[in-house]
Amino acid sequence: MSVLTDVMRNPLDPGYRVAADRRAREGHPTRHTRWGTAAVTLLAVVLGAAFTWSVGALRAPQPGALAAREVLAQQITERTAELDRLRTASTTLQSEIDGLQSAALSASDSPLLDQLAADQLATGAVAVTGEGLRITLSDAEVDAADADPDSRVRDSDLQSVVNGLWAAGAEAIAVNGQRLTTTTAIRTAGDAILVDVVPLVGPYTVEAVGDPQGMQTALARTTAGQLMAVLQSTYGIGVHLGAQQDLHLPGAATPTLRSATLPGGVPVIDDPAATLDTPDPEES
Repeated sequence: MSVLTDVMRNPLDPGYRVAADRRAREGHPTRHTRWGTAAVTLLAVVLGAAFTWSVGALRAPQPGALAAREVLAQQITERTAELDRLRTASTTLQSEIDGLQSAALSASDSPLLDQLAADQLATGAVAVTGEGLRITLSDAEVDAADADPDSRVRDSDLQSVVNGLWAAGAEAIAVNGQRLTTTTAIRTAGDAILVDVVPLVGPYTVEAVGDPQGMQTALARTTAGQLMAVLQSTYGIGVHLGAQQDLHLPGAATPTLRSATLPGGVPVIDDPAATLDTPDPEES
């Protein structure tokens, strides 16, 4: 029993054990160690290749998604081209309307034509050129992962700047080329700011036609001037203000006229002697 017990406890011959211990001390791996290292290396290579393939397969767009993306891209290109064509046609027709209007009014009612030109300037219907101020607001330069919502230009910031410029004596204002009128709204939609329902992205350039020195002095005394200083010093938002000698602001989009009526007693242009028949309140 003692022999069997010794064999069970020490299956390796003492001579082999001594040789194995000596090779281990000298840094020579045993056959089992070499095979284990090779197996682990092979397994790691296989797992790495499988992981790389699975990541590539997951990130690769599906054929259906690619086809849908191509269709959407084609539709965007076609709709953009159609929009540009319609804008060009609208501009051409508006020029013809202005020419016919001027020709009709200049012969019959010159003061009305002058009043119409002044009203078009006030409402932003015509383009303006002149000296003024240019203010550029840009988001703070921060990492996307650490982006603070307060480091981005908001619609309320643009609203305050625009209102401050109006209060400072601006005659006409445009944001990124979009002319502001009495009915223009500045709102936000996702990451974009809407100006007159047109999405804009930063940096946001606000141009105001008027007296540059007078507007700059008056703007510094308003809450808009204080806001711009806080945005720059506290939140790192870029604020650049400078006087400009030659600004070109486009005209605003002409609103769609759906219905119109003449007040009672107003003569018709084609027949100055004619008047509109209005119902008598006593008869109704």
